[in-house]
Amino acid sequence: MDRPLRIRRIVNAVNLSTPLGLLLAAAGSRGSPERGRCPGPDGLVLAGGYRWPLPAAPVFTVGNVVTARRAAADLLDRPALLRHEGRHATQYAFLLGPLMIPLYLVCAGVSLLLCGDHASANPFERQAGLADGGYTPHPIRWPFRR
Repeated sequence: MDRPLRIRRIVNAVNLSTPLGLLLAAAGSRGSPERGRCPGPDGLVLAGGYRWPLPAAPVFTVGNVVTARRAAADLLDRPALLRHEGRHATQYAFLLGPLMIPLYLVCAGVSLLLCGDHASANPFERQAGLADGGYTPHPIRWPFRR
């Protein structure tokens, strides 16, 4: 692992976003240990079996922890998605730490109002790469278009 990724891993541990991600993944996957945890690329930790209804996304990242509803190992077959989630891990490290969560939610709400989805106008998702995250971009539809 190269130096920027090691720094990202350390910063996310110190700013408590990775411990928060591990706690959330463990609490949300209780009762499905077969989907487990495994190391991912670039210092990411992959956690599977998430069952809580929120967030509704099939995959999400908190710190260096990428949490999925499916088995953690299934994520290894999706390199573009892991690049996208790795960019979110970098956002946690170099932007806001755990404070990224409420700001992300505000941006997702604004995007929902403007475009009809949580990603198209969300700067966090755009910077992470909409296509890599599996998103289809939508144009701004409100209030500028009728």
